[in-house]
Amino acid sequence: MPAWTPAQIPDLTGKRFLVTGVTSGLGASIAHELASRGAEVVLAARSQAKLEATRQAIRAATPEARLSSLIVDLADLASVRRAAAQAGRLGAIDVLVNNAGVMATPHLRTADGFESQLATNHLGPFALTGLLLPQLVASGNGRVVNTGSQAHRMALASAVRDPRTQQGRYSKWQSYAQSKLADIQFTYGLDRRLKRADLPVIAVAAHPGYSATGLMHGRNVGKKRVGPLTLGLERVFAALGQPAAMGALPTLMAATAAIPGGTYIGPDGPGQMRGQPRIVGSTRRSRDVVAQDRLWEISERATGVRYP
Repeated sequence: MPAWTPAQIPDLTGKRFLVTGVTSGLGASIAHELASRGAEVVLAARSQAKLEATRQAIRAATPEARLSSLIVDLADLASVRRAAAQAGRLGAIDVLVNNAGVMATPHLRTADGFESQLATNHLGPFALTGLLLPQLVASGNGRVVNTGSQAHRMALASAVRDPRTQQGRYSKWQSYAQSKLADIQFTYGLDRRLKRADLPVIAVAAHPGYSATGLMHGRNVGKKRVGPLTLGLERVFAALGQPAAMGALPTLMAATAAIPGGTYIGPDGPGQMRGQPRIVGSTRRSRDVVAQDRLWEISERATGVRYP
């Protein structure tokens, strides 16, 4: 197959995309590209000031861009519910891009009692997607795009446990890997349920490869100082990682290309670290239907959000 490029993105006029985590890195690049193609983009993020900076940057590049803002903290279920209620006034949503995330944070508990990485990377998006599902259905051809990571391959087990209880010693990297595994399991499980319910929505996922997005920077992990491992990896990412604009391509392909539900997109280079986007595979654990269903039960119970 010929390599996919942004030139293959169709005219998106009349389409509404909701993108989380748009204040930097991948999310900002994704929002810029979608807006430049005529899409109405709902910019979703925690910080009003940073969100406004992204809005101004997009308008500077695309003066005719159709933009709206949505404040949401995915680590806080109350914030997710407020944001979903506000988004409900927008009408149908064609594509939801669950891009926001955190990486390798210290051991923190959210207001809901969840470990912060699982809360931000999986439980918050799970709840937001469920609450916005009627609007995705209303579009007649909806799509959910979740953000995976090659780190899911490092997960030693699925996150099929009580998310309010810490089992064993906390490892920020293992917790991150499990949260990204959960994102892919959620994608596959969601797409199965959508098909079974005969709903006009698909679920797909994408990962950016090895991208220099600053996700591990101390400002993003709740610390003024970071440890030597995180600092070292941050420097490697900055030196060797592909630019955020390239890392955004798999998500843009997943959001706009004619692909079937349950598809996973990543870079085509060695080890899926960089390159043009293509369909890729994921681990056997991510495809385990029993683990997917168990995670689903835990996620519904934890968030209080029920799907059809």
